[in-house]
Amino acid sequence: MTRPVVLVTGLSGLIGRAFLENEGSAFEVRGLNRRPVPGVVCHRADVTDLDAIAPAFAGVDTVVHLAAVVGSDVPFATLLRDNIQGTYNVFEAARRAGVRRLVFASSGNTVTAWEQEMPYRALVEGRYDEVPERRPWVAPGDLARPGSLYGCSKVFGEILGRHYASVHGMSVLCLRIGHVSAADRPGNAREFSVWCSRRDAARGIALAVAAPATVRFEILFVTSDNRWGYRDLTRTREVLGYTPQDRAEDHRT
Repeated sequence: MTRPVVLVTGLSGLIGRAFLENEGSAFEVRGLNRRPVPGVVCHRADVTDLDAIAPAFAGVDTVVHLAAVVGSDVPFATLLRDNIQGTYNVFEAARRAGVRRLVFASSGNTVTAWEQEMPYRALVEGRYDEVPERRPWVAPGDLARPGSLYGCSKVFGEILGRHYASVHGMSVLCLRIGHVSAADRPGNAREFSVWCSRRDAARGIALAVAAPATVRFEILFVTSDNRWGYRDLTRTREVLGYTPQDRAEDHRT
């Protein structure tokens, strides 16, 4: 059986490597990267150059767009170049090549300003005795409240994805991935709420790649199954059949 051809931008990054190691065998993975990735066919170019990246999209079934600059203190000029111009270039190159699906790595930072309010503030500060038993969850359809300009750049990518789905008929799934770290474990009180293990992130991406062709556009949270989380995974389970394998609280000492 022929494996789907999946082009991953930013394949050498933390989440890209996790996808390749945990889920890569199910697909013919190619990379669009600025440096080579051992064992993978890579087109080496910068996503900010539309003409340079275009050849990478030929013969591709699905694009997973991971390449981005990350951080709450990234200058706007850098975000504009890499996360806004670069994301547009990836969508447009995919459209021109006739790619049927694009999985966009959004971020939980699109909603982190909710953490300024109760009960979310208590959750991320570890004050669990102040959290009501039946607490409200933030759903993908709730108002985006970015915690930084980086989060704003990810909201742009989601809206751009809706445009390409509505106007160009592309299937677009935007995954608001939680906090993924090299240590692969939560490191502070907040991360016990928003943590996502590397294998859960990889699984969410793989399920999005393999989702039914009838899925036209979705924004979905991807975190681990954290007891003190606030990002609602209900829609992710419904659309993708996503079941997190890990829990932040298993790492308490």
